Parts: sequence; structure tokens; C-alpha cells
Amino acid sequence: MAEASSASTVGSGMRAEYARAGRRPDVRISKLFFAAIAIMACSRVAAGQSLSCDMKEYKPIVGVEAEVRAGVLEVTWPGERGETLRAEFAIRDGQPVVRELSAQKKGGAWIVLGSDLAPEFQVTSGMRRLSDTQANEYKRLPGGLTPELAEEEKWNAFWDAPLNVPRTEGGEDRSLGLPRKPEEIRRATASFHATGCQVRTNGARVEVSFAGLDMGIFSGRLQFTMYRGSNLFRVEAIAETNEPSVAYRYAAGLKGFHIGADTRVLWRDTARTWQETELGGAVNTDNVSLRARNRLGIVESGGGALGFFPAPHKFFFARENDVNLGYVYYRKDSESSFAVGVTQPERGDGDKPVGVSEAVWTHRVQESRSQTGNFALYNAPPGTWQRMAVYFYLSAESGRATQQDVAAYTHDDTYKPMPGFEVLTSHFHFHLLEMLNDRGSLDYRPQWADVFRGIGINIVILADFHSDSHPDDPGAVREKEQQVYFQGCARLSDKNFLVIPGEEPNAYLGGHYMMLLPHPVYWTHAPARLAGQSFVENDPAYGTVYHAQSAEDVTEILGRENGIIWQAHPETKSSAGYPRAVRSKDYFLSDRFIGASWESLPVDLSEERLCQVRCFGTLDDMNEWSPTPKYMIAEGDTYQTFPEDDLYAQLAVNYVRLAGVPKFSDGWAPVVHALQSGDYFVTTGEILLHSWGIEGQGAKSVYTADAEWTFPLEFAELVWSDGSAVHRQIIPATEMQAFGRHTFRIPFDATGKKWVRFAVWDAAGNGAFTQPVRLK
Repeated sequence: MAEASSASTVGSGMRAEYARAGRRPDVRISKLFFAAIAIMACSRVAAGQSLSCDMKEYKPIVGVEAEVRAGVLEVTWPGERGETLRAEFAIRDGQPVVRELSAQKKGGAWIVLGSDLAPEFQVTSGMRRLSDTQANEYKRLPGGLTPELAEEEKWNAFWDAPLNVPRTEGGEDRSLGLPRKPEEIRRATASFHATGCQVRTNGARVEVSFAGLDMGIFSGRLQFTMYRGSNLFRVEAIAETNEPSVAYRYAAGLKGFHIGADTRVLWRDTARTWQETELGGAVNTDNVSLRARNRLGIVESGGGALGFFPAPHKFFFARENDVNLGYVYYRKDSESSFAVGVTQPERGDGDKPVGVSEAVWTHRVQESRSQTGNFALYNAPPGTWQRMAVYFYLSAESGRATQQDVAAYTHDDTYKPMPGFEVLTSHFHFHLLEMLNDRGSLDYRPQWADVFRGIGINIVILADFHSDSHPDDPGAVREKEQQVYFQGCARLSDKNFLVIPGEEPNAYLGGHYMMLLPHPVYWTHAPARLAGQSFVENDPAYGTVYHAQSAEDVTEILGRENGIIWQAHPETKSSAGYPRAVRSKDYFLSDRFIGASWESLPVDLSEERLCQVRCFGTLDDMNEWSPTPKYMIAEGDTYQTFPEDDLYAQLAVNYVRLAGVPKFSDGWAPVVHALQSGDYFVTTGEILLHSWGIEGQGAKSVYTADAEWTFPLEFAELVWSDGSAVHRQIIPATEMQAFGRHTFRIPFDATGKKWVRFAVWDAAGNGAFTQPVRLK
């Protein structure tokens, strides 16, 4: 059931190993096989081609049938709640066509949801560049910035906007090699030259592939996937490019839907109000993007419905805000037909400014506009197979019932409560202090607090004193601001909701880092102390106040107050080269430095795991460098969020094992202790881990993990180190259907092992992972 483990030497670095793993060719359907399919050309007739399919890799599944009848491939499979689904495929002039999509209630008639539908894909690409923020950090480190390093690290760029020509709109341009040139931007629509198909069984799913896809600088195949026990239907272009510096966005969908008397496109807007179009207006030239709640559009016709949506998290690349940019589209192509699908826009929008004073308003407007200049797109390193997917949901129910069924896959964009765990997220520059001061009241309730509570987050760690207030003030100004900050967090906290006043001080330790103290602590980190100021002072208004001037001072504060730190956005932004550059420092090797943050940045749609290279490579590296365990904390790192935003899609969270949410006035030492102990798991929300750990000892050990999920699973993995190499065991899980629960029991020889961790990933790229556990 498990693949043979693979190893990489510690010296090569796990980031490099993950990079190599992420750039391997797609071996499941090779180019040689594409050539073999091309030889199997079928005679053309006026209406199309008689479809010939290679069925060698198709194995019958209970309830699933795939058969070519009269030149048409028909696949039927059982869905949810007793429904049966059907998809028919053909080729017309080289173009793969979905002859029919239909759904049937148990004992009912077939409802046709669409017929003679043609897949459509568009891609827009620009040039990936290293940001000057990364470059400046590397120039300061030993070895400097070499051409080889720049070429490698450009794939970790956050501050990049490849489609903004000639310069980044809305703020300072932060990329090297400028100015951008109009000819860097290339747009292409997919064309198809299929002559046959391959049908393959993969666990509890059936995959139908058509070779012969061309899309500008990309080429590859078209693939449809159907899942036993699920109404999901995935359509994707799987393509590669050999260009050297490609960053891209895509749109994907189906066209050719018939406009009937009862046809309409439904969606909920960002205020959760139902909206619709009956497609009675003029013909569209471009895709009409919908800012839809849950990123979901629905075609309703003939008594059934067809939902269309992107992957909940993997579709999204990191930005500095969560503004819903409109990720689903419709397009009326004629008076009788239309198209629907998913899309990424070519630029972002800034946050809504907040503040009533002129100074605060001006500051927030400038910050909001500068965020539109950061729109990094997806990475496409040469030779990688990019998977550009759109999901459909076939239903014999109404559009509103279909919305509820699709929303179940993300728990309606909320984090499901779990007994014994609290949901924590971190690193938000919301400028609470400025909001309170601007209104002259500690009792102002910002909208972001309600957003967090609404999606099931219990504990939020803020990061004020970043681009707001007076972080570098050495004394009274900062201390007064800290007092307001602490009081504001206390008033927003509740019995089951805790707002923690954290900080990203970025002083003395190298790169950017988050600092978490278990209770309010007054401290400064100014470039110089005031005359007569000492490291520790007893202030009559604030009590103990620290004035840090060095890494040793910061470490001393952490020790005295039982605080912790972790590297923010490791190996990118202003932490480029970190924590690697400080791996031999005493403070990194101590148990106060607990690891680094996890965020899906960058996004490479060829990778099987979110943040596969930068995050997990760094996690494994840290645990090889250090005698103390190091972990990864899921963080957001954004500047505002509002109820109409799409926070869930941009976020992963930490389920922390706690007896309850601490009361603000009691401090949050249990939170600090749990994070310092690694007693939590990270998840995008669709996969939950109820328990995990090792049973037995030595060669007879068994790693167990009790997992629950929504989307069909892809694989689980056990990753460990023996101190000289990192190994992994992949457990294929494609036979595990949607909405399941399973206890994984993986035999594991713990003899001589240094640490071990576990992860589960689903078919849509969502995941959950535990923190490394030390074994010796």
C-alpha cells in the first residue's frame, strides 16, 4: 500500500530536495503514451469522430461503469444521497466534447444538466522576477546575491506583479530587472488535437484523458475526473512549459450550455444575498466575473443544477488582503448558448481604507493602493506539469439545495469545532491601536473581529506596531500606545474568543519574526536608549518595562517572561535567507525559538502539497539543524478583512490542544505552552486530525492518526529523519471517498530515528499536517 521511502542527504538541504521533487515530470501518462494515442486515429465523419479509448488501465469499480458505445464514452457513477451521475465524452474535429452531463435521483428520471459542452482554457503569462526585498536581504548575508541564487529564489517571490506593465500599479515597484515590457505578457486560448482518449482507474475514481492540448507556451493534455460517492466532476488542463521564468494565471470552464426557458445562473453575493441572471441581456464579449460567496456559481435548468467553483485553497496565491476579486464567471456567447467557469483576474484590489482623521485616512488609502501592486500569480518552472482545474457539482436538486451540498465540502467556509481543540490564527496587521485612537474610544468594535468569530476562529494573534503607530519609539509614546493596544484587545476578547496583542518587531535577530508573550509586557526596541535608561525599568504607570538593544536583550525578555518567537514568512520577503542564516545562533537553537510560519506562498500548481518547497523544506531543515524541535504555525499576514472578503480561501489555521479559551485577564500561557510543545496541527479546514501519535516501541512501532475529511483523499505521508537523511513513506488514499473518517495505522521502525511527522492531502490540494515529534 505504501511506496518505498526516499531519502535526501541533510547537507543538500530539504528545500532543494522538495524543489527537485516538485519539478519531476508527470510519469503517469508519458509523452510516449501520447504518441501512441496519436497513432490510434479514428476516421472522421461530418458530425465528429468515432471515439477510440485505451482502456488498459481501467479496472471496474463497484457502482462505476465506463464503456464506449457507438463511438461515445459513457461513464456513470454513484454520487451522494443515492444520486447517480453520468458523463458522456466524444471528439469533434479534434476537440474533446462533453456530450452530456446528467444526474438522476434514486428511482427518478435523468435530468440533463448540459450537452455538447466544450472545455475552454485561457492562460495569461508574464515574467517571474526576484523582488528587491529578497535581493537586499541576500546582499547582506555571507556569500551575497549570486546569479545562481537569484535564479533559484525568484520562485519564492511575494512582491511581484508580472502583468503590471510597464511598472507596478499602485505603489513602489519591488522587482529586479525592470522595466517590464509589453511583449513579456502572452495570452493564449487552448486548442485541441485529440485523436483518442485513455480511461484509467485510480482508486475510487475514473480519469479520462485526451492528449493534444496546446495553449501558447503550454502544451499537454485535458483530463476529466469522476469520484465514486461524490457528485464532483473535475476538468483540468495538465500542461508544461519550457520557458525559463513563467508566472501565469488561468481561466477554465465549459461552453455551449443551452439557454432554455428556465435556465439561470445563480450565486450568493458577498452579503449572502441570492443573485441571478436569466441570460436575457446582450451577448458578452468577455467573461463576467462574479464576486460570489463561497466562490460558487450554479447553473439551474430542467429541474437540476450544476455548481462550478475553484479548489478552495490551492487556486489562490498569497496577497496582502482577502478581497473577493470574483473567481467564477459566466459569459453569454449567443442568444442560445453560454459558458461558465473559474478565473483569476489580472490584478488585485486594495483594502477599504479605515479611519476618520485625515492622517489615518491618508495613511490607509496609500497602504490600500500599494497592495494592488502585489499580484504574484502562479509559478511554472520549466518542465513542471501545471494542473489548471475547475470543479463542477452535478445535482438533481435545485440550485439552493446544490449550494448547501457544495458548501458542505468546506463546512460552509468555517472551521469545524473539535472537542479538546481551539482554532488559532496569527499575524494580522489590523492597526487596532490606530482605529481606537482615531475614534477616541476603547469600545470600538472592528469588523475583522466578527469575521474571525463567524468562521470559527477562537484565538487571534495580532501584529500591531508594524507599519502603524510608533514601533521604534524608545519610551513614553510607545508605552502609552501599548497600553491602549492591550486594553483594546482585552475588550474585544470574550468567554470563547481571545485577541492576543502580539508583535512582529523585526529587531536584532535577523529577518522578520513574530513574538508572543504570555501576558501584556511593556518593552521597546528603539535604535538607542534615552539618556539614563537601563535595560529593565520599574515604571510607576506600567510596572516593569524592558528596553532591548540587542539579540541578547530580546532573548533575555523571552526567558524572563516565558515568551516564544518564530520566523515570519521564512525564506521569502524580508526573511529571505532566514532562518538558515541564524541556524547556529544560540537563540535559534533554544526552545524559545519554536520554528517558522506556514502560508501557501508561493503557489506552483504542479506541486502535490501546498507550499511544498519553501515551507516543508524549511521545516525539515530546521529540525536537522537544531537539538530542540521546530514547528510551523499557520499565519495570515494581511492588513484588513471585512465581512464581504474571502478570508477562508486565503487562510490555514492551527487547531491547538487546549482545555478552553483562556480569559484575557488570566493571560494566555496555556496557548504559549501548547505552541512551544508542538501540541497542535495545521489545516486548511477540510481535513481534521482527531488524534495522532506512536504506539509501541522500536521496530514494532506503529504511527496512528485518526483523520476526518470532506473532499476525496489523495494521499497520506509519514516523514521522518534518522539524523543523516530525511525519508518519507507515501500512503496512496485515492480509494477513500468524500466525507469519510479513517484511522491510519502505519508500521514504523522508530529505532534510531530523530523525529517524525504526518500529513494528509486531498484531491483538491487541501491538507492537514502534524508537528514533528522528537524520538531521541
